[in-house]
Amino acid sequence: MKRVTLQDIANELGISRNTVSKAINNSDGIAAATRDKILQKAVEMDYKQFSYVNSIMGSDEMTSLSEPPQYQGEIALLTSTFLTQSHFSSTMLDKFQREISQAGFTMNTHRVTKENLRTKTLPYTFRKDLVKAVLCIEMFDYDYDKMICELNVPVLFIDGPVKKDGYSLPADQLYMDNTTEITRFVNDMLAAGKTRIGFVGNYNHCQSFYERYAAFRMAMLMADVPVDERYIFCSNRADEFIETISELEELPDVFICANDFLAGDLIRNLFAIGKSVPEDVLVLGFDNSPESRMFRPALSTVHIHTQVMAFAAMQLLISRKNEPSLDARIVHTETELIYRDSTRLN
Repeated sequence: MKRVTLQDIANELGISRNTVSKAINNSDGIAAATRDKILQKAVEMDYKQFSYVNSIMGSDEMTSLSEPPQYQGEIALLTSTFLTQSHFSSTMLDKFQREISQAGFTMNTHRVTKENLRTKTLPYTFRKDLVKAVLCIEMFDYDYDKMICELNVPVLFIDGPVKKDGYSLPADQLYMDNTTEITRFVNDMLAAGKTRIGFVGNYNHCQSFYERYAAFRMAMLMADVPVDERYIFCSNRADEFIETISELEELPDVFICANDFLAGDLIRNLFAIGKSVPEDVLVLGFDNSPESRMFRPALSTVHIHTQVMAFAAMQLLISRKNEPSLDARIVHTETELIYRDSTRLN
């Protein structure tokens, strides 16, 4: 039986594939009635990304939905921080957990402390005999991550330590596309005459921050527009450099921030020194966090399709469990640039 695609749904409804994608991925810019119509049609057509497990596992591996699934073991979530509702992974994990439960897996969260990182030890709650796979989020210590890769179970990193020195972990890695929409944004700004573009965020913090920074610099390079190093702030706290900004003879036209939290922090600190957004400087975030719509001004950002990431995470972990000898894979999922008031040009 042919797998239903977004284009199939679009053809049935006589609308664009992009509109269907926005509805499926809960993006901005679509009316509630249109979203409901698309979701109803997707269910009618048995669009499989509403149930990740069914599209990944064969019918012989799936227990009938009318019967409790046979217990398969634990998927251990390792994280070095608290994952709040503002974190991009919170929605993804909610969808991911619902789906793995259909396959008979449980998911338990294990907090990796600073002492664990220092001593290269696992959290005391981690039971290797019960764990069938490991999911890592906000795990950016390369040496500790290498130790996790040696546990002899499938391991998937959602983001990971920065690879600027050319070293990558021997494990599957899942990222959002950090390049395409940043490149598009830079070119949009340049086309509007905004050539003084800066970047805010510690690009050594993680690979995603590094990729966003690298995309900004590459877009400027390819457009043959020089980057003014005075406008680059490698820090995750605006209060550490806001005094430097206040002493600049001229603000940049635009600040690209590594995520929405940094963008909001920057906007607040700019306001404290008498500068406003977008009147004095434009600001872009990344993640499309729930708060990004409530900022004043509403924050332009890059939307992460968390449902697609949950699907990809399931696919990577289960295929690794079934085929342990597969080469390590690095997957990037689609993102979407969203313009709001913080980059309003007039």
